[in-house]
Amino acid sequence: QVQVVESGGGLVQPGGSLKLSCTGSGLSLDLYDIAWFRQVPGKEREGVSCISVVEQNTFYEQSVKDRFTISRDHAKNTVYLQMNNLKPEDTAVYYCAAAKDVGGRYCAIVESEYNKWGQGTQVTVSS
Repeated sequence: QVQVVESGGGLVQPGGSLKLSCTGSGLSLDLYDIAWFRQVPGKEREGVSCISVVEQNTFYEQSVKDRFTISRDHAKNTVYLQMNNLKPEDTAVYYCAAAKDVGGRYCAIVESEYNKWGQGTQVTVSS
């Protein structure tokens, strides 16, 4: 079964850090743009960050720029989202997704371009 699996969520105090992992199962993540999205109950899912295949170019939503870092570990078939200086407004379920098509030079955090989704991992930022 082809899927992506997220892990690493949890409860953290404001200003703290978490590192989310997205691992491919039956799927080589190296072939696809990978993105992280997040969703708060009652709100639409929003794109957070993505990483391309060629040159591993990255893109970040403005509110997380300079705080979050997306990266690939080819040997582990895993994409990470390092989240630093977390804020209460970062609280959400975080989803990893792989793109529909084999990736290129640039990625975009556009939900319709991704069709392989994980089950999500909860991140709660609270004191």
